[in-house]
Amino acid sequence: MKKPFLRLIWILLLIALLYWALKNAPLTEIWSTLSQLQLRQIAALIGINAGIYALITLRWWIITHANAKQVPYFPLLAVRVAVFGVSYFTLGPQVGGEPLQVLALRHRYGLTYTRATSTVVMDKLLEFLANFILLAFGLAAITQTGFLSSNEGLSIAGLLGILLLVAWPPIHIILLRYGKHPVGAVLRLFARTKFTRFIIASERLVGSFCQRHFKVLLAAASISLLAALGMLAEYFMIANFLQIELSAAQTIAAWTAGWLSFLVPWPGGLGALEASQVFALGAFGVSAASAIGVTFLIRARDLLIGGIGLLLAGRGVK
Repeated sequence: MKKPFLRLIWILLLIALLYWALKNAPLTEIWSTLSQLQLRQIAALIGINAGIYALITLRWWIITHANAKQVPYFPLLAVRVAVFGVSYFTLGPQVGGEPLQVLALRHRYGLTYTRATSTVVMDKLLEFLANFILLAFGLAAITQTGFLSSNEGLSIAGLLGILLLVAWPPIHIILLRYGKHPVGAVLRLFARTKFTRFIIASERLVGSFCQRHFKVLLAAASISLLAALGMLAEYFMIANFLQIELSAAQTIAAWTAGWLSFLVPWPGGLGALEASQVFALGAFGVSAASAIGVTFLIRARDLLIGGIGLLLAGRGVK
């Protein structure tokens, strides 16, 4: 009786999140923007997003398959979409759905919680690593285009702080490669609870993976970088489809401003994304209407994928 009741509560929660997102989304404006695009342009945007999620799933599958050969690829694709749906519609900087990855590996394929968590941690580290590389180029583009001088809302100190924060994944991976476990070392200074022992054990498994499967690690990192480049390429396509004329540096700078907006602790960067694009593109002489058009396309993409993800999450949670 308890299990079906919890499942019902979970489904109702996901439906409420989806309703809240659709209620606050400018659906009429989004449809108006989409109607200006040609069918082949919409198909191109759908295609590149499908490729991005295929690569993101491939990264996680390669990591998991190194120690669990029984895990197939395609079922994990649905899990990754579900993870995005939960993360997008909940508080926090695009995190929150990762427990679904752990549950899927545990309940469907028999991995222990510790081993399943270690694959998710490794997957997340490589995701942040690719984002760090692109962010470095983005910050260079912001500096080159003079965006900082025209936008008082951003500061060099603030961007450097973000850069140092995102730099943690490559540092962490290097330490793990050489047998160091920084998170475990810190946790051991505090009370040893069941949860801290779980985190320490998971980090040790991640470190073991980095040492034993270095070629797999490089392959997964390369795929992660391709997925990140795909997200940047999608922004170039959106700007081109809306006939926004920008240099490559300006486009990268505007994309970076949008990426940073998702770090705010609001579902889907609500409000922050719109503000970032109006400020960034406005600094390059783009009208506010065109900047909002960019955000409408991004919102349409995220609502579509996120809505599908919530439906998958509600159907697949056990």
